[in-house]
Amino acid sequence: MARGLFQTKKKDGTVYYRVNISFKGHHISLGSSEDKSRASRIYEQARVLTVDEEFSEKPAGGIVSVTERIGRILVKYDELNFEKVVSITNLRDNGIYIGNPIYLLEGFFLYFLKPSEVLKFDRDDLFYYSNHRIMKRGGRLFVNDFGMQVSVLARYGVRGHGVKGVDFVFSNGDETDLRYENIQIINPYNGVFKEDDSGKVSFTAKIHIDGYWLLGSYPDAVTAAIAYNKAVDMAHAAGIKKDYSQNYIEDMSGKNYAAIYSELNISKKYRNYLREIMK
Repeated sequence: MARGLFQTKKKDGTVYYRVNISFKGHHISLGSSEDKSRASRIYEQARVLTVDEEFSEKPAGGIVSVTERIGRILVKYDELNFEKVVSITNLRDNGIYIGNPIYLLEGFFLYFLKPSEVLKFDRDDLFYYSNHRIMKRGGRLFVNDFGMQVSVLARYGVRGHGVKGVDFVFSNGDETDLRYENIQIINPYNGVFKEDDSGKVSFTAKIHIDGYWLLGSYPDAVTAAIAYNKAVDMAHAAGIKKDYSQNYIEDMSGKNYAAIYSELNISKKYRNYLREIMK
């Protein structure tokens, strides 16, 4: 058997070849192929990459030079999976093997979704994303965590259905820059919307039941958030079974919360709507 290849069989008896390489003390899986010749090419390209003098020096130009170099490697070593290219390149340059497609830079790291689509994260998130693979669907970034799909933005306090420009913004305008200093939370609460009428700021609360119901306009986001919670309680009392995520108000005593909650006015239209449901 050729070096780096391990012959095995599928359940239906089909023979295929698993490809592995040892580099800097790490045993790295490179994938598999039913074609022995292709499996040999995968191994040989990976072996040559680890000693290729063209890519032997760590790039000094930061993000652009790293992504450009990964692109050149993929062209030259076209049998290799791009994620393995990133992992091997990072191991060679930084001495750390990470199974996910991560490349370390000073103070932060790059996560390659594709060769041309790269995310930036703070080093504080390195352990998490070394062990959680990022996926993208419909423009939404998420990971599987204990069997659940968890939004990447949830780590910054962005609500599950947070809207860019309404609930949060990217300070430098770069949506691939997911370092903490670049994520600015505008609205941390469910059902709360900031309104700016010629410089006069207010906060409206809305709840969705067969369309949005306006609950009222309030002087601050916390009051509007409590109004939303009250509206949720009223909906449940009226027999609506929808599972709403209520707002948690930090740094507020139960007594103060109860006082605000009891005095809040909720729109008459919404109250009448619930009465009709209860009939």
